Amino acid sequence: MSSPLPSSPSVLDLAPVVPVVVIEDAADAVPLARALVAGGLPAIEVTLRTPAALDAIRAVAGEVPGAVVGAGTVITPEQVGAAVDAGARFLVSPGWTDVLLDAMRGSGVPFLPGVSTTSEVVALLERGVREMKFFPAQAAGGTAYLRSLAGPLPQARFCPTGGIGPDSAPDYLALPNVGCVGGSWMLPADAVAARDWDRIERLAREAAGLSAGARSR
Repeated sequence: MSSPLPSSPSVLDLAPVVPVVVIEDAADAVPLARALVAGGLPAIEVTLRTPAALDAIRAVAGEVPGAVVGAGTVITPEQVGAAVDAGARFLVSPGWTDVLLDAMRGSGVPFLPGVSTTSEVVALLERGVREMKFFPAQAAGGTAYLRSLAGPLPQARFCPTGGIGPDSAPDYLALPNVGCVGGSWMLPADAVAARDWDRIERLAREAAGLSAGARSR
C-alpha cells in the first residue's frame, strides 16, 4: 500500500519536486513510481489526462510502498470522487470554481487548487485555503510574480507548475512562499517509452537534491 500522508498533511512538504506524470499504459505505473520513490520523490501526481490514469493511481496506491500518489488535472466533482476511490492521497487542479472547491474540500484528502492571479489567491484565502498550485507558472509571471505576492499575502503557499525545469526550479524553491515545484523533466518521453527506469531514478535523485541548494541561497 502507498504511504499515508502525515497526521498534519501538507503536500508541499513531502519533497521539493512533485513529478507530474502522464500515464499512457497502466502497466508502466508501478515501475515508474518505484523509480521515482527510489530517487527520493515520494509524492507523485498522476494527471487525469488519459484513460489509463485511474488504473495507474489504483496500481501505485496498492503496490508501491513509500509512494504518496495523487491525481492531477482534476476539473470536475466526478473526477474528485473517482480519484479518491482509486486511491489518490491528494488532488491537484489547474484552476478552481466554488463547485470544484467544495468537492475537493469534501473529499477528505489534501488538495491544491490552481491559481494564476492575485484575486484568485485572495478568494481562496477567504475560504480558508492557504496551499495552492500556481499555474501556469512561467507563463503567469514566474518567480517575479510569486515574490511580489509574498509581501501582501505571506500566508499563501504555492506549488508552482508549468514550464519549470531543473535550471529554474532552484529559483522557485528559494522563495519563502514556495513549498515545492511540480514538473516532468525527470520523466523524459524517450526514457518512459524505453522503460528506462534506472535513468528515471537517477533524474529523480537529482531533482530531489535541488532543495538543499535552493534553500541555502
